[in-house]
Amino acid sequence: MNERGDGHLIVLGCGDVGKRVIETLQHAGINFIVVDSDPDKLENADFEHIIGNATEEDILMDAGIETASEVIITLNDDTDVIFATLIARGLNPKSTIISRANSYRSIDKIYKAGADYVASLSIVAGQMLARMTSHCLEAACKKMDEDIMLYEGIDIEKHHVTGGSNLNGKTVEELNLRKSVGCTIIGIERGEEIITDILPSTTIEENDVIAVVGGKEEINLFKEKYVKKNK
Repeated sequence: MNERGDGHLIVLGCGDVGKRVIETLQHAGINFIVVDSDPDKLENADFEHIIGNATEEDILMDAGIETASEVIITLNDDTDVIFATLIARGLNPKSTIISRANSYRSIDKIYKAGADYVASLSIVAGQMLARMTSHCLEAACKKMDEDIMLYEGIDIEKHHVTGGSNLNGKTVEELNLRKSVGCTIIGIERGEEIITDILPSTTIEENDVIAVVGGKEEINLFKEKYVKKNK
């Protein structure tokens, strides 16, 4: 087992969501180690990692589970998520465990396995898990309609853009919601298309359904400026 100081973080899974978590943690300068069974995903990785099955006790011990402050589980199979959560909780009862649910039907099972937080919306899972880790939010994650997740102090809401909306025809850069109201657009539903790669040049169109994330006060400001006035 590698020697590490108390308080490091373990990421189980290096898929699409896991990679986004890793990028955020690297940017924040947080000490972490990644576990994944696929060597191709960790080829040329510039961070500490272990190639192995995240549901095996020996692998978690090698990753320093007993002294880890937090464990982020982003595995693609919910059965593996449940097993990894259960084993991690047994090996370290004091750690904070944040798990991804690939299906909302698994949320209760993952909580019962010992997770402190569960996120089921893949669009925001990586960003939200990393933010929860960085800011240590004391909240319980709840399933809501259309898989929209609500955390204490953080809302994710959907808004339909009408033809008369002052959002219509504007780019993300022009709106600058982060500066004007403190919110961020994290997804757009456009007909059958789901857009998650939101760029400054992305244009909001009539009949779009946008997903906006922010604190409760910021969401209220967003509604005041962009929703209520357009009803």
